[in-house]
Amino acid sequence: MAFSEGFEDKLLDIAAWVDENKYLNSIKDAFTVFMPFVIVGSFGSLLNSLIASKTTGLAQFLPAAAQLGPAFSALNFCCLSFMTIPILYLIAHNIGKHNGADPVVTGIACIAAYISMVPTTFTADLSKLLAEGQTLVDGTTSATGLAAMGNTIFGAQGLFVGMLTAVLVAELFDWLCTIDAIKIKMPPTVPAGITKSFNVMIPVALTLLVTCIFGQLVKLVTGQYINELIYLILQAPMEGLFQTMPGILVAVALSQVFWFLGIHGGLVVSPVRNAIWATAIAANTAALAVGAAPDRIFTQGFWMCFIVPGGAGMTLCLLFATLLFSRREDHRGVAKLALVPGIMGISEPVVFGYPLVLNPTFAIPFIFNSSISAAIAMVAINIGFLPCNTFDVPFGVPVILNAFLSFGWQGVVIQLITFAVCTLVWMPFVLIANKQAREEAKVEAAA
Repeated sequence: MAFSEGFEDKLLDIAAWVDENKYLNSIKDAFTVFMPFVIVGSFGSLLNSLIASKTTGLAQFLPAAAQLGPAFSALNFCCLSFMTIPILYLIAHNIGKHNGADPVVTGIACIAAYISMVPTTFTADLSKLLAEGQTLVDGTTSATGLAAMGNTIFGAQGLFVGMLTAVLVAELFDWLCTIDAIKIKMPPTVPAGITKSFNVMIPVALTLLVTCIFGQLVKLVTGQYINELIYLILQAPMEGLFQTMPGILVAVALSQVFWFLGIHGGLVVSPVRNAIWATAIAANTAALAVGAAPDRIFTQGFWMCFIVPGGAGMTLCLLFATLLFSRREDHRGVAKLALVPGIMGISEPVVFGYPLVLNPTFAIPFIFNSSISAAIAMVAINIGFLPCNTFDVPFGVPVILNAFLSFGWQGVVIQLITFAVCTLVWMPFVLIANKQAREEAKVEAAA
């Protein structure tokens, strides 16, 4: 008991720290705001496949539909392949609000700082590009430095260095803005907007001098730009970890432990989880665009379809098990009321209605059923039956339909299998609850 209480207290402390930490909160809120754009961006790949593709879409029968392909690719690019800039801005904006600084100026300063550290030109053998079928507006064919920026700077590969820039530069810039000695004083007759602009001019200049010099020093010392270096030493290993079965199962189980304590586990792990989601769906859609097979498992679609379909902890399966096997009128009443919300992915009526929070009877299936479901889906992907998804369903799409939209008919099959397995896992604990109710009734009768 002492160990259990100590463990619970430690987890509650962690949850409170996450909730109060301004950096994690800023990251979480930024991804919450941007998530609709991720979903809309993944529509670009879906529409390309359904309409513009000459092998799988409407263009097979109506060739003119293929002309819409660039439009759908642009939809994908502006939301997914350009995600680093808006997410960076949103994080910096949130930190600026926390610091009591101007959030808009803080966000713009962080975007400028990020651009100051990444490559803005590249050298290419243009004659080779032309030989490979590339076209150039000015007809240049010699090797030269081009004023251009690679997609990796704006897309998923730049995301983590963008997040770090937002956190560190926002703090530096907001601190500089508090120093009165470096503010340019203007007469009282000058409009407030102009005065405000001059007040931040020196902080902007100092911030960008620091970042551009730092970026150049990193390039001189390591031979790589900061975005390339961070991707190699931090982002790529983290992405790799969370695309493996152990990594995914640990994240899922940790989320469920917090749910067991009455804390929204998804929100606790979201600062890291959502970043992995965003990079994964971007990588999958990029692979599909060049004809390669998507290979990132851990996406929002995977989470919604195979980890929390019907609610965190596969609680929809608890409702099925209750309606099939329970003799407790209180549990059956909750199950009938919670069934429709559960189909839409809402688990709170179950979690707090049975309740499942700190309920030792249901602790094991509540914590581990989502991991069991995730493992089944990952095995299906590893054996080649289930494809990795390129379209992320939003929260609230009913079960079965969400699996079909994200993973096709194979997703429906696997989701039904996970429902069957997880319902069987819940069953013995429902029967235990029946026995407990009978024992309680006997005690009450004796009294």
